[in-house]
Amino acid sequence: MDLILWRHAEAEERPDSGLTAAQDLERSLTPRGEKQAVRMAGWLDRQLPDGARILVSPARRCEQTVLALGRKYKIRQELGPDATPAQLLELVQWPSAKGPVVVVGHQPMLGQTIAQLLGLQESECPVKKGAIWWLRNRDRDGTCQTVVVTVQSPEVL
Repeated sequence: MDLILWRHAEAEERPDSGLTAAQDLERSLTPRGEKQAVRMAGWLDRQLPDGARILVSPARRCEQTVLALGRKYKIRQELGPDATPAQLLELVQWPSAKGPVVVVGHQPMLGQTIAQLLGLQESECPVKKGAIWWLRNRDRDGTCQTVVVTVQSPEVL
């Protein structure tokens, strides 16, 4: 199984006064974020096979990020800003799902999921805005392994 974790591109900053959960979901991409999303989507579209499942957080910034890809996607409440790695992994059916799954979501959930799957000492792995981590589960001599296929950032594409 391939799991592609895509952090939403740069979004409007949170005001100092704080936001309600509903207001946070409405934050939009900045002009720079829109460019990041287009750049990453162009690269990802060339790599993804047809039929890849694409699951997206209900946050506006995540939906705006995936719209640049131009493929069908499903918004899933389980991927919201307060989601956990356990919720993500259950939703994508890691590691037994057939075919690649793209998840467009948030920190710290994406970084926590990466750290867990790779067995890192840290509880979280930093993920830049607009970047993807492409992970693959494989069976090597009867042992289940997670390998990093690639890590891409929109700034270097």
